[in-house]
Amino acid sequence: MSGVIKFSEERLMKVLQAPVISEKATMVAEKNEQIVFRVLPDATKPEIKAAVELLFKVEVLSVQTANREGKQKRSGRFNGRRNHTKRAFVCLKPGQEINFSEEAK
Repeated sequence: MSGVIKFSEERLMKVLQAPVISEKATMVAEKNEQIVFRVLPDATKPEIKAAVELLFKVEVLSVQTANREGKQKRSGRFNGRRNHTKRAFVCLKPGQEINFSEEAK
């Protein structure tokens, strides 16, 4: 095997759910030159890498993931929980960048 893994394009279009836009994500982007995405809970690192490269036409250096538990919330006398989420921290190769305002057009 040549080391190149093939994924269905349909699956790759669904892997990335949304970019995370928060104060913490902005600090990570500036300090470590990473972009944070919310991804499917069963997404793998190679899938995330392939999806970012396909959608944004950039080269990915590395991917780290973090599973976040949903917060416990209360509504009246009922306890509930927000959904669990998975986030991917994508590090791009030097000189690469993703401009979200340009992609929306």
